[in-house]
Amino acid sequence: MAPSPPPPPASTAGTEQDPGDSPQGGTPGPPPAAHRCSRFALSSAVCVLCGRADVNPDTFGRIFDQIWFWVHEFCLIFANISFDERPTEEGTVGLDLSVLAHTVKRANQKQCCVCGERGAAITCAESGCARSFHLPCAKDGQCITQFFGEHRSFCFEHRLRQTAVTAPAKGTTCAICQGAVGNIASYHTLACPVCKHAWFHRGCIQQQALNDGMACFRCPVCQDNALFHIEMSIIGIQIPDRTPAREDNRAYGLLQRHRRCDAVVCFYHGGRELAEEEGPWQLILCSSCGAESTHRQCSHSSIRMNMWDCDRCAGLGTGKRQ
Repeated sequence: MAPSPPPPPASTAGTEQDPGDSPQGGTPGPPPAAHRCSRFALSSAVCVLCGRADVNPDTFGRIFDQIWFWVHEFCLIFANISFDERPTEEGTVGLDLSVLAHTVKRANQKQCCVCGERGAAITCAESGCARSFHLPCAKDGQCITQFFGEHRSFCFEHRLRQTAVTAPAKGTTCAICQGAVGNIASYHTLACPVCKHAWFHRGCIQQQALNDGMACFRCPVCQDNALFHIEMSIIGIQIPDRTPAREDNRAYGLLQRHRRCDAVVCFYHGGRELAEEEGPWQLILCSSCGAESTHRQCSHSSIRMNMWDCDRCAGLGTGKRQ
């Protein structure tokens, strides 16, 4: 049985097999790993759980420096090891060393389903699946980790997939980098579950999420954020709870530049420069150019839809509402 999604509203993600992931059919095999994880070792130079010395905070989180070892924050989280944020005499955070030692011993008996090396502390959450992997191997092996709720992880076979989207039309490009996307929804090719015609590479939408943070992350085309957040989180996109990383990133720039209503006549009592978070006086961007915005009520746009084209893009006198 496929893992059930978290409590938020229903998503289009499921566990059906992507045809593009297993060309010959049958149980999919992991793609070749781009690197080999070093064998687990207790060393001050590497993470005690994954055996890697990498310090990229986007991939590994914070570094917790203990007296006799150090460990990545995300390696702890996805190995289901809790910690106390308060520093102790033993290091940066408070850890139950007996739990950690048990996890390390157990992981050292398991082979990573991606690189084949031992020391794989992250296990697939699918009932009955014995696969384990190292955190840095997840991307190479098309495994996912969910950065919310129970922080579940899934192997390449059992990861949740988008199912309620059709294949992209021939010639479809990534809405972010404008590069060509695959001809079917897959681990590397994702779609917006709301407008369904915005496609992007996993790497591109992940980088946008890291840049934008929870407050500004949304579909780059239809600008939906609620359902888009849920779907992307379920399929393994990390959306940090922070403000945009760079003030000149595209999403932050659009949000700030278009905080005004560009309708011919603005009916909002607060004026063009003000708006509300939801309802008829919410501002929505032109879904085609992103260069203009309007209060929903000022352009008679449905509260249930996030699609609106400005006059220039629609070629109409009042803009095209969808």
